Amino acid sequence: MERRPTPGGEQARADALPEPAYTATATVDEQGIVTGWSEGARRLLGYESSQVVGQRAARLLADDAGDVGDVGERAWRDVAGRQRWSGTVALRHRDGSRLERRLLVHRRIAGGPAAEWLVVSAVAGAPRTPGGGVPAEWVFGQSPCILAVFDADLRLVRANAGMERALQLTEDQMRGLRLTDLAPHPVSEQAEAKMSLALESGEVQQVEAYLRPTGVSAEHGWPASLAPLKDPDGRVHAVCLAAHHTLPEHLARQRMLLLNDATARIGTTEDVHRTAQELADVAVPRLADFAAVDLLQTPQHGGEAPPTGPAGPLTMDRAAVRSLLDDGPAPPSAPEPSRYPALSPVARCLAQGHGAVYEAGDAAIARWAASDPQAAWIRETGTHSVMVVPMRAAGTTLGVALFSRRRPEPFEADDLWLAEELTARAGVSIHNTRRHTREHTTTMTLQQSLLPHTLPVQGALDIATRYLPAGSRAGVGGDWFDVIPLSGTRVALVVGDVVGHGIRASATMGRVRTAVRTLADVDLPPDELLTHLDDLVIHLSAEEAGAESAAESAGGIGTTCLYAVYDPVSRRCTLARAGHPPPAVVTPDGAVHFLDVPAGPPLGLGGLPFETFETELPEGSLIALYTDGLLEARDHDIDEALDKMFQALARPAKTLDTVCDRILTSMLTHRPDDDIALLIARTRALHADRVATWNLPSDPAIVAQARQHATTQLTTWHLDDAAFITELIVSELVTNAIRYGRPPIQLRLIHENTTLTCEVFDSSSTAPHMRRARTTDEGGRGLLLIGQLAQRWGTRHTPTGKTVWAEQFLTTN
Repeated sequence: MERRPTPGGEQARADALPEPAYTATATVDEQGIVTGWSEGARRLLGYESSQVVGQRAARLLADDAGDVGDVGERAWRDVAGRQRWSGTVALRHRDGSRLERRLLVHRRIAGGPAAEWLVVSAVAGAPRTPGGGVPAEWVFGQSPCILAVFDADLRLVRANAGMERALQLTEDQMRGLRLTDLAPHPVSEQAEAKMSLALESGEVQQVEAYLRPTGVSAEHGWPASLAPLKDPDGRVHAVCLAAHHTLPEHLARQRMLLLNDATARIGTTEDVHRTAQELADVAVPRLADFAAVDLLQTPQHGGEAPPTGPAGPLTMDRAAVRSLLDDGPAPPSAPEPSRYPALSPVARCLAQGHGAVYEAGDAAIARWAASDPQAAWIRETGTHSVMVVPMRAAGTTLGVALFSRRRPEPFEADDLWLAEELTARAGVSIHNTRRHTREHTTTMTLQQSLLPHTLPVQGALDIATRYLPAGSRAGVGGDWFDVIPLSGTRVALVVGDVVGHGIRASATMGRVRTAVRTLADVDLPPDELLTHLDDLVIHLSAEEAGAESAAESAGGIGTTCLYAVYDPVSRRCTLARAGHPPPAVVTPDGAVHFLDVPAGPPLGLGGLPFETFETELPEGSLIALYTDGLLEARDHDIDEALDKMFQALARPAKTLDTVCDRILTSMLTHRPDDDIALLIARTRALHADRVATWNLPSDPAIVAQARQHATTQLTTWHLDDAAFITELIVSELVTNAIRYGRPPIQLRLIHENTTLTCEVFDSSSTAPHMRRARTTDEGGRGLLLIGQLAQRWGTRHTPTGKTVWAEQFLTTN
């Protein structure tokens, strides 16, 4: 209802400046107290929220007679017990004017046991269309349904756009004709009989026939209703035909079965072309007579394809084809590129990012078939209906699927929806395959860059290694091995396994491996090295605690590692392990056994000790280090795997590479489910004629004698050219041991191929360090001199003291 004009009231303001429509809302609890007040309510009645919320809603009601409280009580009694109420209520504006508004009141639960009332009122604004509303002509002409009006003689007088599309005729072409003239078919006669019945009875009739774009069919199409059109006096003058699309039950069932079948048949492998062919095989013949799948060429850099196809000529790879057309394209013997001009339906749909249905007579199809030799099959095979569906997944356009029919029934909107669903399933599988391939390649590249490319030159061990990545979808893991030369001709062997798979596991492996090399360079004993490594993994886990959780890695927690140090002089091997399988040893007589290394906890748990195990290995012994993927074959248990490994190790072999290959071929029958790192080493011994040792008294006078010992030994080894530098190194190291260390003091020279090592031991744990001497200082330049003369020098600690060593690389004639 219109408000009564009041000076200064809302009506005057509305007359001055028409406002757009808005909704006024308020909430009222069951005690009649206002609990919510919208901006629309403020505009309608002029009250600010602070002036209304918490007050009784009855104060907003206006009545010329009686007390306001009585009016409010009567209103709440009228509303009580209902879930919804609608009616006209007189409201009082803040300026005192009286407004009559139609209210709609809903009862709702406000997040608890108590209920409240939501009060809404629509305030009309300036008309947006001529006449103040939506014209009925617009509704009739633009309705998505098929609408047509037939007069009392059953002749068409009006038809909307839906009717024009359904029968492919204009309204002028259809006007004055009967339905039997427009779509000759027995069901049209039945429909006209129902029209006559509607004219006579004045009641709505249902038509069991179905309208189709080419006429009518009893199989599928658009079911129709016939409604009599009456004047105000109730006399029937015409009949309105209204058709709504309803998919017949048997067709709906067939399409659902096809979708279920597609779920099982599309994406069964990680082969892109196989998945594309599966899509074509599912679609033909149940959806189309011909299907082809073309894929955009993967960028050279290995990244994703663009979100939509390029706006121009396209060149794609023909990935799959299936045809029932006798004269249609045959499947190519090898993948050939498919080229589409910029104005072709394929290029347009790919650029726009959505599918489309075309009839053979459409201008776009005609231009394409006339200008592109690759589209000649459309005309030659009698194809009359074509669907183009872009293949997309994860926001990326992968290619396009083409479907065509020569059968009488053209493609419809539901066919396009079904084709899009099938293509989407294939697109997801192809996208995942490509992503998995890219990730696998990236991870493999990263892992290969982190693993040793060549084994270092050293004389303590003969070594052969193998690394096999996992063959499962989980991807490459974090297994690694390493060979690290140490001082005194010793060599460290490392094998480890970072928990999880994928690029994060490989990256964590790289950090852990770097830490192992750094700690090994400090010459820490195996148990101390694992303790420091355990701390590192705990820190890595803490760094990733705030990042997204991932199944591949948790900062390295659960990483296993075996660290072994072999000394060719003493032929002793010192080991410690953190949750890793123990190494196997083969003695020269062919006996195979595990080393009884104490099983420490995996890295990252913290607070638990690691123990060192030491044993002597005869020269020519084999030691096998491996990761647990070698023992986790799916077709036999761990005991059988150990037996096979022991048998392969016990058999004599000329080379260590033969041993590695023999182990892998005997234990694996397929690609491993987990990564495998394998390291086989044969021990060598540095015999007494290559080592010279002297025990020295803690007396500065002995330094000259130490130099003499060294030069005499070098003469025996025919290393006179190294005498001068060696004398300087021996003099400095022995002097420092006497001056700053504690007895006993021992000098040792080791000659290994092209390396000469000078070592001085004392029982003090204080490590020397290099410093820069001032000009006036009389000393402090000794270690600086050693650093210039030797290729490497350093300190290693033992339970009873320390050894300072320096290495020289010898020149060979």
